Amino acid sequence: MATGPQFFLFLPQLRFTMDDLVTRARAAESAGFTGIALMDHLAPPLAEDKPLLEAMTAATWLAASTSTLTISHLVLCDAFRQPAVLARQAVTLDHASGGRFELGIGAGSVPSEFVAFGVANPGRAARIRRLRETLEVLTRLWSGERVDFEGEFHSLQGAQQVPAPLTRIPIVIGGTSDEVVALASRYADWWNMPTYPPADLAERASRAAPARASVQQIVAFVADESSRAETAALAERRFGGMRGSAPLVGDASELCDAFAAAHVQGVERVYLWFTDFAAPATLEAFGAGVITA
Repeated sequence: MATGPQFFLFLPQLRFTMDDLVTRARAAESAGFTGIALMDHLAPPLAEDKPLLEAMTAATWLAASTSTLTISHLVLCDAFRQPAVLARQAVTLDHASGGRFELGIGAGSVPSEFVAFGVANPGRAARIRRLRETLEVLTRLWSGERVDFEGEFHSLQGAQQVPAPLTRIPIVIGGTSDEVVALASRYADWWNMPTYPPADLAERASRAAPARASVQQIVAFVADESSRAETAALAERRFGGMRGSAPLVGDASELCDAFAAAHVQGVERVYLWFTDFAAPATLEAFGAGVITA
């Protein structure tokens, strides 16, 4: 049997009620998606005046409302949380979900958000150094042993947290820089690149190993040929202006070919951001036409 990448639904919790999120998560679960990933912002980029539900709370509710989906984020912003708090939150979600939580984390990508909400921003290079310290603290605390750590940003003296994770909490690190790729290679199970498919993905993925490569892709799913023009127009209207992230427009056969080609390049997981905001009917049709293929 042919194999292909895992499929995660990327579902930014922008302008959604909690019931909306649960409906889509359950539809994704029924359609055969492996997991679901939310976003993490204090205000949604380019839509700061729109409603946005908090990332960890929403993830907890979705874990309680599903039974097989892996729950994650693309990605939590390191600077928003003290690492001991994040470590405890992650283990709690791990236990609550029966091991279905993955920790997606990055160094932060919207500097204006730091300014608006008074979050310390020492600059990109320092944020990456802080992310490295956070990853070190997280993995040490998850051991259940006492931790002494003295770094540039974090300091722990005889710190201990129990219970430990049920087994291992997978880590997803997002970002494209050489420094982030190196962090993924050292700490992560998955390295995610927010473009699709980059020309040098195979080379970057080899440097990120043993972390496995994943990509994020905006998708306009053409359920039937009569809707192609309308689907493409909606995708362009909603997502056409996003730098470096042109929507992939296609029917089930075309998308299968695209994902198979990406899989050959080393992509083992795809996070799908649907241009119709993951209408349940679209998730059902995608599951039947693409995931089962």
